[in-house]
Amino acid sequence: MEKDQRNAISSAAQGARGLLEEEYLEQLQGLFDVLATGEVADPPGAHLTASQRVVRAKIVAALDYYRSAGHTPPESVARLVREAAFTTLNRFVALKMLEARDLVQQCLTLGPDSSGYREFAGLAPGLEQLSDNGGYRLYLECLLDELATEVAVLFDRRDHTSLLWPRHNAFQELLAALNAEALDAVWESDETIGWFYQFFNSKDERQQMRDESQAPRNSRELAVRNQFFTPRYVVEFLVDNTLGRTWSEMTSDRTELLDRCDYFVELEDERPERPLKDPRDLRVLDPACGSGHFLLYSFDLLEAMYREAWEHQLGASEGNTTSLRQTYESLDALNLALPALIVEQNLHGIDIDPRAAQIAALALWMRAQRSWRDSGISAADRPRIRKTGIVVAEPMPGDQEMVDEFAADLQPPLLATLFRQIVASLSLAGEMGYLVRAESELASEISRARDEFVTQRLRPQTLPGFEEAEQGELDLSGIDDDAFFAEAEQRLLAALDEYVEVGSGEQQSRRRLFADDAAHGVALLELMRDRYDVVLMNPPFGAGSLKAKKVFDKAYPRTKNDVYAAFVERGIELLVPHGMLGAITSRTGFFLSSFQKWREEIILDTAPPLVFADLGQGVLDGAMVEVAAYVLERAR
Repeated sequence: MEKDQRNAISSAAQGARGLLEEEYLEQLQGLFDVLATGEVADPPGAHLTASQRVVRAKIVAALDYYRSAGHTPPESVARLVREAAFTTLNRFVALKMLEARDLVQQCLTLGPDSSGYREFAGLAPGLEQLSDNGGYRLYLECLLDELATEVAVLFDRRDHTSLLWPRHNAFQELLAALNAEALDAVWESDETIGWFYQFFNSKDERQQMRDESQAPRNSRELAVRNQFFTPRYVVEFLVDNTLGRTWSEMTSDRTELLDRCDYFVELEDERPERPLKDPRDLRVLDPACGSGHFLLYSFDLLEAMYREAWEHQLGASEGNTTSLRQTYESLDALNLALPALIVEQNLHGIDIDPRAAQIAALALWMRAQRSWRDSGISAADRPRIRKTGIVVAEPMPGDQEMVDEFAADLQPPLLATLFRQIVASLSLAGEMGYLVRAESELASEISRARDEFVTQRLRPQTLPGFEEAEQGELDLSGIDDDAFFAEAEQRLLAALDEYVEVGSGEQQSRRRLFADDAAHGVALLELMRDRYDVVLMNPPFGAGSLKAKKVFDKAYPRTKNDVYAAFVERGIELLVPHGMLGAITSRTGFFLSSFQKWREEIILDTAPPLVFADLGQGVLDGAMVEVAAYVLERAR
């Protein structure tokens, strides 16, 4: 993207943030009687309508939930305002991008005169009689609800960040900013929403954080201080030489994939062929995914790999007992299924910033839609994408009373014990992301719970007088730890849904926040229990969060001097044997004496480099750091 376009996005993002935060704070204080200090008037003012009282109760519940997680009252208000502003901006930027791709009818470009709303209002003429463009708001909310069926992480209006909506004047200013001529050329670019994400937090804000504390004081500061856009050529270099190389070595001379890999590096030493995998079994992880740039380019290569596997009738492997050609008898059938397969099965991402997860999930969804469009598949015929592999690394719920309340009703009781263990093991997930080794901490608990679960399941089928000692000799091989955890996960998620639904009013609002945090934690644990063919990253660098320093230093004694080195160490752990890791990081680890153990015991001993590019300074936009891009291969 050209510099003048990035500048236009920067100006629009900063302007929109200021506009929306001011608007939402005014609403909290002037309408809902919630002050910036966190003070809440009790009882609510008589000026509120019945619907506004409901919104106010949900706002108060969200602020109470933030405080139970350790935020001060002013911090709780600031967080709600900031997250509501960011979500609003993300949604409208997304709608502009969907318009440009003909994935929705024109909805924002002409405001209430947009063709989509004109058609909507034609079905219910009374909408235009509502005050303050109430009919237009209803139309946009219906549009968001429809999109939420596939991209809930961004468009779900049940989220607490949806409680506030810009009033008439602020809404008109926001539309004018997004419809400015300077932005006309950006909406068709896949990078646009990522740039809005990066520019939402200004350089001045990052500098102020650094001035106030040498190390990030919390997860938000860690995220904001490390928001640096990965250039496209670096993305392609790392993906070409990890995912591209993996497929090349699996298929030998049967692939034409390398013809599109402009940055693929031929190695002088002859390398052995890899055992062939069905593309459906390949797993890619970006543990600091941001707006999803590594995953988007990986989608491009995976799309070509699927078609090659189908065309050459490559055999099945691992979890798939039939080949692609046997499963999809025609190329049209494959093209219909392919985008959802890639998004749901191949690509996985983690980020400590929920807003990044919003953007990455949307970006993958839009990329899938483009794939269907390019294959000539109409919108009406496209299957729904049921889930994405994007996970928010948030701490499990910090409200112990709610943990106890939820766990008390879990059946069977072993689920309650397991849930409490998950909560404890992921208490610092928001500060450390995938650096929390929760899957290792929980391995014995999952195994113990599995044995108890299977025993309880089989006990009603045993004969009278069957002794406990004999039960221990039963063959439990049909349900391994993975199968047990998959069932436990489904039961926990179902119980969380029920926990929310049986609540009401302010209680239900708090329960929804609790359930969302718990679901994120369970999903994160699921990702960390798996292993990956490729790990790609532009990780944070420098010091980790002060909140997690003690745990971090103990968990990563060889790499605690810089968080990027720990990210690499952890990434190698999560690779399959001979899996590949591609990273762009500071180059300091390859020559400073303080990184000697990282070089010798982690890099050279467990994952020697295949490709290394010393790129120097000026690569990451706005970051004063000299970087290197490299590919490592896990030795065993």
